[in-house]
Amino acid sequence: MPALRLLGRKWLAASDDLVFPSIFELLFRFVWLVLIALVVEVLYPITWQCQTDGWHGGAFVRLYLCGTLALQASLMLLLAALAQQSARGTITETDARKLVSPLLLLKVFLVLPEVALNVMGTMWMFCEVIECSVTDTFSSIVIQSIVLFNWVQLALTVFGLFMVFDPLGSVNYGDMQDTPNQVRHHRKVTGLWSRRFRWAFCWLKRDEHGKEAFQQVAALLSALFRSTDLVPSDVVAGCVLLRVRQKRETREMRRIQMLNDEEPIYTTDVNKVFSETPPWMNLDDALHYLRLSIAAYGWPYVLYRHCLTGFCKLARHLTCCCCRPKNSIVTDDNCCLCHFAGVKYMSKLSADDIIFASFNNRVFELPFCVISDHDRESIVVAVRGSISLRDIFTDFSAGSEKFEADGLPEDTAAHKGMSMGAAKMLRRLLPVLDRAFAQFPHYDLVLTGHSLGAGVAVLVALKLRPKYPQLKVFAFSTPAGLISREAARFTESFVMTIGVGDDLVMRLSVHSIENLRTKVIQTIHATKLPKYRIMLNGFGYALFGVPARDLESTWRRPEDLEANNSDDSDALLVQGVSTVSAEAALVSRNVFARRFSSARLFTPGRILHIARRKRMGIENNIFFIYRKVRTQEPTYEMRWACPEDFMELQVMPRMLLDHLPENVHRTIQTIIEEKHSYRVTQVV
Repeated sequence: MPALRLLGRKWLAASDDLVFPSIFELLFRFVWLVLIALVVEVLYPITWQCQTDGWHGGAFVRLYLCGTLALQASLMLLLAALAQQSARGTITETDARKLVSPLLLLKVFLVLPEVALNVMGTMWMFCEVIECSVTDTFSSIVIQSIVLFNWVQLALTVFGLFMVFDPLGSVNYGDMQDTPNQVRHHRKVTGLWSRRFRWAFCWLKRDEHGKEAFQQVAALLSALFRSTDLVPSDVVAGCVLLRVRQKRETREMRRIQMLNDEEPIYTTDVNKVFSETPPWMNLDDALHYLRLSIAAYGWPYVLYRHCLTGFCKLARHLTCCCCRPKNSIVTDDNCCLCHFAGVKYMSKLSADDIIFASFNNRVFELPFCVISDHDRESIVVAVRGSISLRDIFTDFSAGSEKFEADGLPEDTAAHKGMSMGAAKMLRRLLPVLDRAFAQFPHYDLVLTGHSLGAGVAVLVALKLRPKYPQLKVFAFSTPAGLISREAARFTESFVMTIGVGDDLVMRLSVHSIENLRTKVIQTIHATKLPKYRIMLNGFGYALFGVPARDLESTWRRPEDLEANNSDDSDALLVQGVSTVSAEAALVSRNVFARRFSSARLFTPGRILHIARRKRMGIENNIFFIYRKVRTQEPTYEMRWACPEDFMELQVMPRMLLDHLPENVHRTIQTIIEEKHSYRVTQVV
């Protein structure tokens, strides 16, 4: 950071990205140098005895051997200098690495003699046009291997240049301060991403809204890094630093709570948590409906959970076309009804209990099932979550659009992709519900889903509520950027949302990603470590966690990190880093003009957040002391959270694992089992 400029253009790499590639290539070429030196020692005297001593014989071979030996030695010295220069300074101290560009340019020019020598080696070893045969087997194998590996290395070099090539590399980010230039560049980047999507995911263009989704996601990606000069490695390093920063902030928060003797926010007492909630909000029903929402994933989820035995588990539930159940309507499944088999296996229901199942998966169109749940006397609509590329494009069509439903404020906005998915689903769902309630008129209506399915289920419920005022929604790991704040407050009476731990999707919204971008830039400017050290530390953090010494030693001035505590972190960025680089000042300019969406979207419903509990022998509280009767303590603790608690992305080790439906299921099941097997005695 900033991006490396070479040959008059910008590349998707920085001058401090060359430490590890240079060291790796240096070691590789050292092995080549040793081997070629041994070959020269053996073959050089023999070349004077070749049949021909001209350019078709010994002289040609001597030129190749000596040229290769000299070139490998020169490249090793160049790579050592390149690694040393690239390792200098912090990420933002580009002046310390001013020699990287000329050294890299020299290495690019040395590709020409390297190609020429490799052509000579190919002619000698493989084309039989040089009249100087090699009788020594070891030397022959070494030369052939070096020639082949050299071609592979050159191919990898070309591939690497292709990967770091920026089609808009001629743009000077110093000229991006003017609004017209920003808008023009934003359009160019959006068009570039859209073309990439159309090429990489060409089969999605056949969907009705495929091109629209490409344009939406392209605009989002363009807006997120507008007027920044970040390269991919900067983002990775920034996320590693954010992990250290967030752990430091968590430690400080806990210290303040201990000093103030504040009451813990979370509790392990399930009865206390649900003491003031409606009876239908309980973990037993939540676990039941979670199982049905997982069943909507169909056969891919069964094979994912049971890699070796999944097919055997599905086999007895498969159905041929001629044997389709009479009381069930299955659409857009394959001839053996594999998706339907997965739903039956995971839900433990018979085919007659599944009233309707649509497995049509398109952009902005999700599969869903309508189930008659006789145990709880309800009609359940289970919406499938993200499992395909089409679902990913629906997820990332994250702009806001107006959403209208009875009881909502006029200015309500919702996630565009999920709103369109809800509208498409309603057209197929309404006739099915009419038939279902004609058959079971006294049943209740329940909607459920996980992840993307949870978001769509909530929006569908808002549309259906005027007709079915008693409906309920059980939403699991609902995305954060779903609906406006007042509308989210409106859903608290009929939507129960459950999130576990550090779930990434529960905190994922356009606003939180934009704040993450700003914090990445601020954190990069605040560190005193070079990028290669940050990357090495990141591997250590992944294996062993963040050591306490790094919480303070990573930063130039740790107190500068406190300048970015508010939700609108963009506005405060310049306070901490404006004196370090013009990049930070540029990012903090026109904050709201750079927002991809002017409407801030939130998580709906009444949110139960469950976190893994740190084990303690005795828990102290201002009012109570809880004493163990069993030796095993509760594994999880929970609290009712508000949508504002999920507005900031947390870089945590389990942020992806905590989102997986099987982990959510295991968490709720563990709480229920421990509730029945573990009791506490309250002592006043």
